[in-house]
Parts: sequence; structure tokens; C-alpha cells
Amino acid sequence: MDKKETRLRRARRTRLKIAELKVARLAVHRTNSHIYAQIFSGCGTQVLAAASTAEKAVSTQLANGGNVAAATVIGKLIAERAKAKGVEEVAFDRSGFRYHGRVKALAEAAREGGLKF
Repeated sequence: MDKKETRLRRARRTRLKIAELKVARLAVHRTNSHIYAQIFSGCGTQVLAAASTAEKAVSTQLANGGNVAAATVIGKLIAERAKAKGVEEVAFDRSGFRYHGRVKALAEAAREGGLKF
């Protein structure tokens, strides 16, 4: 198995467990140049809120979309958008990425923004 396949395998295991719980899911995806966050409904069919460094409004205020500072901005933004939709509690789906660096920064910023997970 290659690196991507292994990551997706870890992600699948997490997503199955979250699907059993039937709670909203905060999914994170990262690339070298951007970080993305989406909140899916409990049934997994609707995107309730989304934020990324690829958005024009966000990218103008950031020099680089692939660092911890950018992840912190996205974490706060996704928490703000989720609360506007009435979502308070989510399950954190790190998509198979290790919980450190940008993924950790996004999670902590979302917690500071008022999301519970």
C-alpha cells in the first residue's frame, strides 16, 4: 500500500464510527498549499458549512495557505459558520492525517470558536 491508500484506510475506519454516532462531522483535508474544512450533517448527505484557504476572501488576508497560521484562521471561520447554522457539537474527522501541526491548529481554533468535540 502506498501513503495515500493507507491514509484513506485510516479515514474510512473513522468515518464508519462517526456514521454510527449520527452526529455532525467536521472533516479536514490538507494539501501542501491549502487546508479545507467542511461540516457534514448527521446523515452525511448535506454540507452545512465549509471554509478553506482557497476562498478568495480568505486568501487575500493570508500570505501562505499551507501553514499553521492559515489553519488557525480556517478553524475560527468554520466554527463561526457552524454556529450561524445552529451546529454546536461535531465529531472531528481528521481524514487519516496525523493530529499535529495544521490539523491540530485547526481543531484547537474551532474549539476556541465554540465548537464542542
